[in-house]
Amino acid sequence: MTTGFSSCSCRFADYFVICGLDTESGLEPDELSALCQYIEATKFRDGARGNVAGANEGENFEQSPLRRTFKSKVLAHYPENVEWNPFDQDAVGMLCMPKGLAFRTQVDCREPQFHSYIITREDGSRTYGFALTFFEEVTSKQICSAMQTLYHMHNAEQYDILHTPTSPPGLEELRRPHISQTRPVLHAAPAISRLQRFNSYDISRDTLYVSKCICLITPMAFPQACRKVLKQLHQAVSSPLPPPLPLDSFIYNILYEVPLPPSGRSLKFSGVYGPIVCQRPSTSELPLFDFPIGEVIHLLGVENVLQLFTCALLEMQILLYSQHYQRLMTVAESITALMFPFQWQHVYVPILPASLLHFLDAPVPYLMGLQSNGQDDRTKLELPQEANLCFVDIDNHFIELPEELPQFPNKLEFIQEISEVLMSFGLSPEGNIHSSDGQARYRGGRSVDIVSDKRNGNLSSPLNSYLLRENETIARLQALVKRTGVSLEKQLEVKEDASSNKDSRVQCDEEELKMHQINIHVREVFANRFTQMFADYEVFVIQPSQDKESWFTNRDQMQNFDKASFLSDQPEPYLPFLSRFLETQMFASFIDSKILCHDDEDKEHTLRVFDSRVDKIRMLNVRTPTLRTSMYQKCTNIEKAEKAIEMRVMKIDHTALHPHLLDMKIGQGRYEQGFFPRLQSEVLSTGPTTNKWTKRSAPAQWRRRDRQKQHAEHLDNDQREKYIQEARNLGTTIRQPKLSNLSPSVIAQTNWKFVEGLLKECRNKTKRMLVEKMGREAVELGHGEVSITGVEENTLIASLCDLLERIWSHGLQVKQGKSALWSHLLHYQESKEKTPGGLGPPGFIHDVERRKSDSGISAMPPLKVSLIQDMRHIQNISEIKTDVGKARAWVRLSMEKKLLSRHLKQLLSEHELTKKLYKRYAFLRCDDEKEQFLYHLLSFNAVDYFCFTNVFTTIMIPYHVVVVSSKKLGGSMFTANPWVCVAGELAETGVLQVPRNTLEITFECQNLGKLTTVQMGHDNSGLYAKWLVECVVVRNEITGHTYKFPCGRWLGKGVDDGSLERILVGELMTPSSENDERMCRTPPMQQSPGMMRRFVTISPNSKPKLNTGQIQEGVGEAINGIVKHFHKPEKERGSLTLLLCGEYGLVWALEQVFQHGFKSPRLFKNIFIWDLLEKSQVYFESAEQREATPDENWQTRVRHFCRFMRAINNTSRNIGKDGKFQMLVCLGARDHLLHHWIALLTDCPITAQMYEDTALMKDLSLVNSLIRVLQTLQEFNITLEASLVKGVGI
Repeated sequence: MTTGFSSCSCRFADYFVICGLDTESGLEPDELSALCQYIEATKFRDGARGNVAGANEGENFEQSPLRRTFKSKVLAHYPENVEWNPFDQDAVGMLCMPKGLAFRTQVDCREPQFHSYIITREDGSRTYGFALTFFEEVTSKQICSAMQTLYHMHNAEQYDILHTPTSPPGLEELRRPHISQTRPVLHAAPAISRLQRFNSYDISRDTLYVSKCICLITPMAFPQACRKVLKQLHQAVSSPLPPPLPLDSFIYNILYEVPLPPSGRSLKFSGVYGPIVCQRPSTSELPLFDFPIGEVIHLLGVENVLQLFTCALLEMQILLYSQHYQRLMTVAESITALMFPFQWQHVYVPILPASLLHFLDAPVPYLMGLQSNGQDDRTKLELPQEANLCFVDIDNHFIELPEELPQFPNKLEFIQEISEVLMSFGLSPEGNIHSSDGQARYRGGRSVDIVSDKRNGNLSSPLNSYLLRENETIARLQALVKRTGVSLEKQLEVKEDASSNKDSRVQCDEEELKMHQINIHVREVFANRFTQMFADYEVFVIQPSQDKESWFTNRDQMQNFDKASFLSDQPEPYLPFLSRFLETQMFASFIDSKILCHDDEDKEHTLRVFDSRVDKIRMLNVRTPTLRTSMYQKCTNIEKAEKAIEMRVMKIDHTALHPHLLDMKIGQGRYEQGFFPRLQSEVLSTGPTTNKWTKRSAPAQWRRRDRQKQHAEHLDNDQREKYIQEARNLGTTIRQPKLSNLSPSVIAQTNWKFVEGLLKECRNKTKRMLVEKMGREAVELGHGEVSITGVEENTLIASLCDLLERIWSHGLQVKQGKSALWSHLLHYQESKEKTPGGLGPPGFIHDVERRKSDSGISAMPPLKVSLIQDMRHIQNISEIKTDVGKARAWVRLSMEKKLLSRHLKQLLSEHELTKKLYKRYAFLRCDDEKEQFLYHLLSFNAVDYFCFTNVFTTIMIPYHVVVVSSKKLGGSMFTANPWVCVAGELAETGVLQVPRNTLEITFECQNLGKLTTVQMGHDNSGLYAKWLVECVVVRNEITGHTYKFPCGRWLGKGVDDGSLERILVGELMTPSSENDERMCRTPPMQQSPGMMRRFVTISPNSKPKLNTGQIQEGVGEAINGIVKHFHKPEKERGSLTLLLCGEYGLVWALEQVFQHGFKSPRLFKNIFIWDLLEKSQVYFESAEQREATPDENWQTRVRHFCRFMRAINNTSRNIGKDGKFQMLVCLGARDHLLHHWIALLTDCPITAQMYEDTALMKDLSLVNSLIRVLQTLQEFNITLEASLVKGVGI
C-alpha cells in the first residue's frame, strides 16, 4: 500500500512498545468493554443508565474471572516520541490488546499470537503496528490473591452452573458473555469437583499467567520481517540459555540502526538468532505489499475473494469476521492492495476493538474486522444494517453478499486466470473449504516454524500433485487449463526445479520467497484487469478550464470524467458493474489526483505506475485506442516483476549494522527465563548522538537520495498535498473512529459528523441524478429533454436506495429484518391499520386530487394518494421475496409516482413511532437535516422516471380503460358491441370486449410497459352502429400513469371513411393544475411541437387549409423527429409509433401533402386520399398490361406499389380509408419505398385530373425536395409495432 508516511522517517521502526498488566494499579475491569456492554444494554431503551450498572456489566460477572477482560496498559514505549509520528497511547493500547488482558493457569493453552494492525490518521496517512502477545507468570502476590477473591465471589453466585473453558486461547467473549460460554449441566456428584478443577483458581496449587504484548510500530508494512524480529525476541525470553547480547542491544539496533530499505533494494539486518531480510519494490513496480495473499485465497477461495473484491470496489459496507486478528488484517490489507490503482476512501478499521462496536452503526461505507469468539454463530450477531452489507466469515469459508451485486467484468475468465496462477504453485483455487477443521494447522503465525512453512497449504510436491488429481474441482480446472494448452503437471515440475536450484543463493527462506512470488503473480493479474478496462481513461478526463484554486472550491459541482462517453465505448456485459463503479468515491479521487498532477514529476506513485502500464498497453494495441473489445487479455508482465523480486532476494543490496553492547550500568539487562526483561529507558529513549552507525550502514548521499525519492513518492509540496487531501475528504468525514476514551460526547460528535455527511451525500446524489436526467444546461435553465441510459438510471436509483437504507439504519434502537426502511414502513402500516380511518385526513387528499382533476379528464376519478396502498401493491408482487427488495421496489414506485418525498414526510410525521424506533442522535431525529433531506428528494418530481415500470417487467398490473364518446351525436343510441386492444412497449393485451352501457373496463395483465397504441372498433351489430369517439383513456392502477389516445372520428359503415376500427396513438397525460406539493415538470415525451401549433387549430369538423410552405415544414419536422429518434442510444429512444402516426407525425404530414389542391367534385361529399391511390393503382395495372412501360425501374416500383395496395385492401380488418392510408405510409417507410411512390404518383395522369394547377403535387421543384427529404429515411431500420400492420401479410 502507499502509505502517507512522512519524509523524515527513514528508520525501519519508529517505536518499540510493551503492553500488559500494570501491577501498581492492580486488576481493573476493562472500562471500555464495560462501555460496550452499556451500549448493548441501551439498545433496548433510550434512557441512560447509571455508571454503576455500566461497571458491573464491564466486570461481566456471569463470566468466570479467568474469562473476564481487564484493563491493559502501555507499560513502556521507546523512544518517548518522534516528531514525524507522534505516539498515540490510546490507539496503540487498544489495538495491541483489542480485548484487554487475559489470564490463564497452567492447564490452559498459552501459545503466543502474532497480529498486525493499522492506525489511520486524520489526514489519511497510515502507521503499522506488529504485536506478539504471549503469557507471562504473575509474580505479584496482590494480583494472585485478588484473583482468588474474585473466584470465591463468583463461585458463591454461580455454584450451580458448570463453566467449561473455551478452547481458543485469549479469545474471551466480551459482547455477549452469557450466551454461549455458560452451559447449564445436570447436577451429578462429580460435577462440583470438576467445577473446582477447571474453573477455580487456587493460589496454593495453580500458577497464574497474564498476557503481555511486545510491539513494533513502523512507517511501512513489513509484517514478515517484524514477525521474525518479535518471534526471536520472545524465543530469547523463553529459551533456557540467555541470548547472545542483552535484548536492549537488539531493540536499540532495530530502532536506531536499521534503516528502511530504499526503493528497489533489499536490506539484511540481525535478529536475536538469525538474519532477517526485507525488500522494497522500485518506483516502477507495484507498491509495497507484504501480507500473504495466498493465505486469503486459502481461507476464502477465489470465487469468494472476487465477490468480496467487487463489493469493496463498489464501496459497500464490508464486515470481516474471524477468531484471529491476523486473518482480519491479512484479508483487509489484501483486498485493498488488489484494488491498485484505486484506494479505499472510507472508514477502514481491519481490527475493531471491542469497545468500538457501536461503530458498526456507521451509515457510511466501511471495511471493518470483528473478532468472533469462535462459538457464536452468525445469527447471534446483531448488525444494525444489512441491506448493503457484505459479511465475510473468514474461518468458515463463507461470504454473505448484498442483493443486486453486479458481476465483475469477464468474471469467469478472470477466475480461470487466477486459478492457473495458484495451481502453478500447488494451491487449490477453492481454498481450504474445511478451514475450521484445519485450524490446528493454521493458527495465525505460531512459533513452530513448520506450521508457518505450510501456511499456504502447500505440502511437499509429490503429495501435492496427488492431491491435485484427487480433488474434483481441480480436475475440472485441469480440463480447462488443458484446453488453453498449458499442462499443470509441467508447470508444477518447472516451479519445483527452479526452486531447488535457487536454494544455494536465496537469502530469505524459501517459504517467504514463495509468498512473494504468489503475491506478485496474483497482484499482477488483478492490476492487469484494470489496465485493460481503463486503458483509454485519460481521453475521458475533463480537465478544468479554471485555475486549481477555483476548481477546488467548486469541486462538488464539477464533472471530472465523461462517464456517458466512456460507458458507451464499453462492451454491454461490463455496464452494470462499470456504471456503478464510476460513481464511487475511489474513482472520483483517482481522477482528481490525475487532474492535479499534470506532469510525471508530481504524480503519486500509484498513478505513475498505472499510467506507464496504460501507455504500454496502448502501444501494444495497434488498433484504434478508443475501440474496446470484450476479448479477455491475459497478464503478460508477471515474469519481469517476479525477476525483480528474485534479484533483490538473491543479492542483498544493504546490510545494516550489527547489534552491539550498549553503555549500560552493571547488572542491567539481566536475563531471567520466562520473563521479558526490564529495558533500560535511558539508553533506549534516545538514538545515537553522532550518526556513525547510520553512516556506516548507508552512505550519506544514498540516504539523501532515498529521502528525496520518498519525498516524491509521498509528500510533494504542501500545497498539492493539501489539495489531494481535501479531495479525499470530500466524500468522507471519518476514516477511522477516534481510538480514545469513548465518552458519550465523543460518540455524539462522531454521530453528528455522520449526519452531516449523509445530508451532503443526499444533496450530491439528487443533483447528480437530475443532471443526468435532464442534461447539464437544462438544470441551469430549469427544464430539459430526457436523456439517460437505462443502465445508468438503474445505477443511480440503486445508489439512492442504498443511501436511504443507510439513513434509515443510523441510530436504530433495535434492528428488525435486513432492511431498516422496510421495517419502519411495516411499523407504520401496522399502526395505521390498528387505528380506524387512520390514513390521515382523507378530506385533504381528495381535495388536492379534485383540484387536479378539473382540468384533466373528468372521465376517470384520480387515484388516491396513499402510502399504505403503495406498500400493499409491493407486498402483492410475488416475485419480490426479500425485505431489501421490497424497500427498493417501494422507492422505485414512489419515484415513478413523484411521491417519494411526500410519502417519506408522511412516514416521519409519526413522531412517536420515530422516537420508539430511533435513538436521539439518529439522522431521522435531527429535524433540520431531515427537512433539508426531504426537500432534496422533492426535486425528483421535476422529471419523469419509469424506474418501476421498466424494471418489474413480468409482474401483473391492473389497467383501467375508459372510452369517451361524443355526447352530442347520438352516442346514447349506439347499438353495436365495442372492443379495444391496448399495446405497450413490452406487450399487448389482445381484444377486450367493452360493455356498451358503461364504456369502461378494468383488467389485469402482465406489465405492458409504456403504452403506445390502442386499437378500437365495434362489431357493426344492431340498428344504429355508428359511433363518434372523442378519445380513449387508459390508466396503470399501480403507478397511476394515465395515457390519452385522441380519436375524434366516427366508427361505422357509411359515415366518415367507413371505418369499423381505428388505431389510436397516445401519450402520457400530465396533471395540469399543480398543487404546491409538486414542482415543475418536463413536457411529456414526444417530439418538440415546433412551429406547426401556431398555424393549426384542428377540430374534427373543419379541416384547416395550410399553404405549401407550412406543409413542407410539417414534413421536415416529422422526418426530423424520426432521424433524431435513431440518433439517440437505443435505451433512450421514445416511441416510434408516435412519430409515425401521432399528432404531427409522418402520416399526418403526408396527408397534408396529398390534400393540398385536391379538387372537390361535389358539395358534401368527402374525398379520401385512398380513392386517389386506388384509381392510380387501376391505371398502373392497366398500363402494365398495355406494356407501355418506360423502363425496368418504373416497372418494379409499380409492382411494389400495387402489391402493397392489394394486400391492404384484402385485409380482413374493418379499417377505413384513412386507416388504410396510414398503413400504407407505415409500410412504405419500413421498406424505404415512400420516395419512389411519390415520384410514381406525380407522373400518373390520374393526379393531373384530380388536382388543381396550384396543388403541391403539380409543383415539380416542391415534389423533388419532398422526395429528397423522404430519402433520408433510407439509412434507418424502421421496425413497426405489430398493431400497426396486423392482418397485412407483407
